Amino acid sequence: MQLDDIVIVLVRAEESRNIGAVCRAMANCDIRRLRIVGMKREDYDIDSVYRLAIHAGYIFDDAEFYETIAEATADCAFAVGTTRREGRRRKGALLLPEELGPLVKDRSGGEGSGGKAAVLFGNERSGMSDEEMRSCDFGLTIPSSENFGSLNLSHAVQLVCYELFRSLSRREESLLYKRELITRPRLEETVACMLDDMAQIGFFSHLGREDMEEFWRSILSRAMLTEDEAMKVQKTFDRAAELATREPLNHPSASHYRS
Repeated sequence: MQLDDIVIVLVRAEESRNIGAVCRAMANCDIRRLRIVGMKREDYDIDSVYRLAIHAGYIFDDAEFYETIAEATADCAFAVGTTRREGRRRKGALLLPEELGPLVKDRSGGEGSGGKAAVLFGNERSGMSDEEMRSCDFGLTIPSSENFGSLNLSHAVQLVCYELFRSLSRREESLLYKRELITRPRLEETVACMLDDMAQIGFFSHLGREDMEEFWRSILSRAMLTEDEAMKVQKTFDRAAELATREPLNHPSASHYRS
């Protein structure tokens, strides 16, 4: 299943500005299919929709309008209703937003299968009714404060779309893990160079090398360095040692990496 197979369904949404903000939230996450149940296009102030949609007004232009949830989700493999309230009539155990992406992947039937997944959001004031939730296969809730738990409609849509974007988009992988990181032996070489530089300036007459080695290994392993970053760290320590002693570097770990 791809992002084009995700359908956002608004049930009895009343506020035109909310519709525009929903369009913008969807566009942020490359989700384009908007369906509205229980309302008609002429029920909304188009200028207000466009004003909040910014450059995502095309999503409202292409939106489809239905009288019932059954009609709006007839071509979908399954439907997920969002709710703040729990209970037997609210689909029992409720999914969290981060659990929706894996669910969509597991039930998609494979790429090109044609199935869609619908996520339903209720009216701004009353949310999804018990009857409307019964029309869904799953329930989903967004944890929020017990003192003020009600989310704005567009904010709820944004949170759910973001999690779907992370799971289904080809860009979901964090940039951190696209970097070519140095190996553990290479990290040890960087740490050795740093400690040799510190030894050259007499640092270890005051503090043991072993403790400092453990400290820097811990810090740099969490930093997940690339080769360029490791080289810059080494050259910084090399240069500091040269300036402090006004002598050429006299340890092998530095000379091997100097350019």
